[in-house]
Amino acid sequence: MTMMTLAQAAQWIEGARVVGAADAAAVVIDRIVTDSRQAGAGDLFVALRGDRFDAHDFLDAVATQGVAAVIVARAPASFSRPYLLVPDTRRALGELARGWRRTFAARVGGTVSVAAVGSVESAVGGSGMPIVAVTGSNGKTTVKEMIASIFAAAVGADHCLATRGNFNNDIGLPLTLLRLRATHRLAVIEMGMNHPDETRYLAGICEPTVGLVNNAQREHQEFMHTVEAVALEHASVIHALPVDGTAVYPADDAYAAIWRVAAHTRRIIDFALLDDGSDGQAGRGVIRAAVTGRWRAAGASADGQSNGQLEVETPIGTFSVALRTQGRHNLRNALAATAAAVATGVGVDAIRSGLQAFAPVNGRLQQKRATVGALAGASVIDDTYNANPDSMRAAIDVLAQAASPRVLVVGDMGEVGDQEAVAHREVGLYAYAQGVDALYALGRASRGVCDAFNAARAQDDASNHDRVGGRSAWHFDNADALIAALQGGSSLSSAQSASGVTVLVKGSRFMAMEKVVAALVGETSTAPH
Repeated sequence: MTMMTLAQAAQWIEGARVVGAADAAAVVIDRIVTDSRQAGAGDLFVALRGDRFDAHDFLDAVATQGVAAVIVARAPASFSRPYLLVPDTRRALGELARGWRRTFAARVGGTVSVAAVGSVESAVGGSGMPIVAVTGSNGKTTVKEMIASIFAAAVGADHCLATRGNFNNDIGLPLTLLRLRATHRLAVIEMGMNHPDETRYLAGICEPTVGLVNNAQREHQEFMHTVEAVALEHASVIHALPVDGTAVYPADDAYAAIWRVAAHTRRIIDFALLDDGSDGQAGRGVIRAAVTGRWRAAGASADGQSNGQLEVETPIGTFSVALRTQGRHNLRNALAATAAAVATGVGVDAIRSGLQAFAPVNGRLQQKRATVGALAGASVIDDTYNANPDSMRAAIDVLAQAASPRVLVVGDMGEVGDQEAVAHREVGLYAYAQGVDALYALGRASRGVCDAFNAARAQDDASNHDRVGGRSAWHFDNADALIAALQGGSSLSSAQSASGVTVLVKGSRFMAMEKVVAALVGETSTAPH
């Protein structure tokens, strides 16, 4: 399928100069690639440069593979194919994606539709495609996947586009947009950030019609310094909306006022999770939101996790849904996805179906079963994708729902800046307060988690502990030693059966805590994405 011509690409990229093509309009591009190993006939290859690589070194190879043209930041000495010479290939990729996205220009406004499954055109007037941009401190990938599941229920999986994995940076986002095709009717794009102004840049490429801010919490504090700065950064996705776009954010977030101001005159579909019987009370007065939900518990599962239904009220109707994922934060994630879906005109039947079909994302509270060592038979919760102080607390809350014994395995948290010691100590204290029975800590900074847990234990009356030796925490400098201790059953008394144990594993991405999970469940270690 023809995407564009080299002449169009040159028009979209600031400062681009066509070289080696007498008629750039005759050079047809079928696909955009950045990996030289995947380049082939009809492709436009973008030669990116990084700290440890320079794709300009592979220009001869992609020419041999038959690419239609390349985008370069320095002119090759000799080259048999047409090319665009640009100031910066990384920025050129973003500008190319923005130009391509604009060929699908959709400016969606009006009232919330009651569109049924598959009738999104009636909500958007058939004028184009809604694009939802998802940002926030925690839960971005989960919310994006929930929305993708809803969209698939509404229009079919082949007719919706979603970010693959967590390819949410200034390379992944443009490449996602460049996968847009005429067959797509809905799109959801994830935006990540760890430095100021990144969201503004990505939103400027994406030009979403719906901007979703999931939350503002303690992420990337080494670079962002305050949570308010994080909230303001996330507001960039709302500022990027057209005047008839829709802002989606949690009404009960401490920084909701920032996003409300950013929305200005744009439509707002906010959301809130209400406590059972609270009538909207959430500690700061009555919470009013367009989309609200209440959790109705109905006992516990065999793994000690709460069963029940999320009851949801929206401007287009109400429904109840049993989710296949755990944690109060995932109830909020489901409400965020619901609000975004409502904003695009998807009906409640598709929203319910999509949420019911959603399964936990790799490395995000995945339920597994230990098969190796003394813990064989134990329930293992794989939450190894990443960690920050607030997502750690959310994970501990999930573990606290399980029956004792509860085992927490943590690795260091990165990018917490000068709060490193305080943040890790907080995790240890919170784990103890929430009833964790055994804690295993891996890494230099996580020694503080272990020390805080044991200090809290020392203040308790040892006679109240239900295991020989009481509740304990152990620190390890390397993963092999930690795994050996876990598999040896140091967290169990001789009278305990592993089948009743729940183990939750979590840490920042650089700690590769998925290796611990793999060792417990007898799998090959693969990094979540």
